[in-house]
Amino acid sequence: MKKLNHRAPFFTFALVFTMVFAGVVLAAAASGYTLFGDAQLVSPGNNSPTGAQTRSSATVPPNYGGIDFDVVEGLTLADLDKLSTDYKFTEGSCGGGSPRFQLNTPEGNIFVYIGPYPNYTGCQTGVWQSTGDLLETGMYVDTSQIGGTFYDPYENAVAQFGDLEITGIQLVTDAFWFAGTQTVVFDNVMINNRTFTFESKDSCKNGGWQNFTTAPGPFRNQGQCVSHFARGGE
Repeated sequence: MKKLNHRAPFFTFALVFTMVFAGVVLAAAASGYTLFGDAQLVSPGNNSPTGAQTRSSATVPPNYGGIDFDVVEGLTLADLDKLSTDYKFTEGSCGGGSPRFQLNTPEGNIFVYIGPYPNYTGCQTGVWQSTGDLLETGMYVDTSQIGGTFYDPYENAVAQFGDLEITGIQLVTDAFWFAGTQTVVFDNVMINNRTFTFESKDSCKNGGWQNFTTAPGPFRNQGQCVSHFARGGE
């Protein structure tokens, strides 16, 4: 059981829920991630055949969606040096602490919000954007759930909590109550040196390898594309 809760002091509403993944999984892939809640693979992604769509809607149960990524056993906060994603809102906008990366630790969650600082609201609709590296010096994370602060510079968070084990990492969309329906597509998620593109080796067939015009491509041929995904996208 993992806790997928968000806590944002500058918002007046806080939604906390506990979810058993086994009961809500929609799809699983061999390339290191699982979709949960109202999440599905869609086409196209960002310069690739496939992206992962997550949605939070008051009228579509369970009102949240996300992606749960595999993590290396023993990973600590200090071991994380890159966290980024491409994203596109197709409905609604960011707000209410959503969407966000969520880092699970034994002490609680660390939240890494997506959207314009400082309120993380006002994301454009219909346009692919990149978060850039959210763990660069000067970027902020929310460590308030583990005894830190809401606007905690990442380097300070590492200095104080760097030894905490990261037991899970998710991308979560769940703030319909704040921003109305939020539908967002993710692609090219980077966690350290691994890129998640939501494709498989089958995406390389029938000329599909030529659709990867940016990372993890471009590929020279179908064989190189297939080999990439056969290695788990590394």
